Amino acid sequence: MMSLRMLVAGLAAAFAAPVAAQETYIVDPVHSQPMFEARHIGFGAQHGSFGKATGKVTLDRAAKKGSVDITIDATSIKTFDPRLDAIVKGERFFNIEKYPTLTFKSTSMMFDGDRLVGVDGELMMVGVTKPVNLKVANFTCGENPFNKKPMCGADATATIKRTEWGMTDGVQIGNPSDEIKLIIPIEAYKE
Repeated sequence: MMSLRMLVAGLAAAFAAPVAAQETYIVDPVHSQPMFEARHIGFGAQHGSFGKATGKVTLDRAAKKGSVDITIDATSIKTFDPRLDAIVKGERFFNIEKYPTLTFKSTSMMFDGDRLVGVDGELMMVGVTKPVNLKVANFTCGENPFNKKPMCGADATATIKRTEWGMTDGVQIGNPSDEIKLIIPIEAYKE
């Protein structure tokens, strides 16, 4: 009789215990503005940013899996010079008239313990989709101290060769001007 009570109590405790589950976070566009850095014909670094990004991140840290789906409004691109803005928006660079959005959709996530450290996925840019690995740093989840809402944040980076996406303006093949560093800071609130 005692063992039956213990079995029933054990089962009740097991079903009452919280089960780690997938959590969904919605990207905060105000604090998630992607940037890029490119070498100008192999010399100084030039910077630009995208003012509009949306997306969703799902995480199951116990199972070490999840997904990232980010959409960047390419028409929101800006640099620090209107002449350069016209170049990066043009046909031989981001070609925003024909391709107004960039998307990143994850295929897998890498964790170190329960901390996200990398995301593999597909980057669609200028009508071309290619695999990209994002390195993730500063992954943190907690309560926003101002509005008390649960959130996560991180900095994701990748270096790509823009000629692989058909961007040819100002590129000298084999020169560092072919490389673009993508910097994607993300803050997202729990849904």
